[in-house]
Amino acid sequence: MTRSLALRAAALLPALLLAATLALPARAGMFDDEEARRQIEQLREQLRTEVADLAKRTDTVSRNQIDFANQIEAIKSDIAKLRGQIEVLTYGLEAAQKRQQDFYVDLDNRLRKLEKPPADAKAEPAKADPAQETRDYEIALAALKAAKFKEAAASFVAFIKTYPNGSLAASAHYWGAYAQAQAKDHAAAAELFGKFAAGWPTDDRAPAALESRIASLEAGKDWKGVRATLEQLAERYPNSDAGKRAKLRLKKK
Repeated sequence: MTRSLALRAAALLPALLLAATLALPARAGMFDDEEARRQIEQLREQLRTEVADLAKRTDTVSRNQIDFANQIEAIKSDIAKLRGQIEVLTYGLEAAQKRQQDFYVDLDNRLRKLEKPPADAKAEPAKADPAQETRDYEIALAALKAAKFKEAAASFVAFIKTYPNGSLAASAHYWGAYAQAQAKDHAAAAELFGKFAAGWPTDDRAPAALESRIASLEAGKDWKGVRATLEQLAERYPNSDAGKRAKLRLKKK
């Protein structure tokens, strides 16, 4: 709107000057030529000032619009970062709930062991301490949240070796593979993502794991592995978003 006013004022400037010039003969008795020229110049200067002021206001509005657009892009970037953090925290919460459930199950098993077993009963292998398992997992997860990807990857791999059948083994495989991918250890990431998808095929993260495995294989230029994993993803999870993307890629090849 301000720009429009500036343009209209600029367009009216010649007309106003012409009107002022034509009006001078009618008042020739009161003003001489020098006075008339002075008034015309004053009128011109006034109009120039007003047009310049409108132009400055227009430029100010334009700069504010650019600043607003930059702020929107910054906000979008912050939202994307927050979404990633929310995903990590969500899986952490699910893992905590699972650990709590396993704790009560383990407590019940411990109470049962206090009863005298039959004479011919075979000794059961000792189970891992759930509390220690939780602590080890949280150490690896904390390193991941702090973006210490090499440290997190090493911690998750050690956790998997120590607790291969633990209640947090699935999450350890998934986040361990993610940490390896972020640390640019693409071969190890592809292998661990594959183990996660094979070991927990019904997990909601399985399609995403296969898609991440594809990305790691591409980084390592293992095109045969990429093709095989695309086919596996499209066949096993055809209705998932990752499966649909895999089918589209296979059609283009």
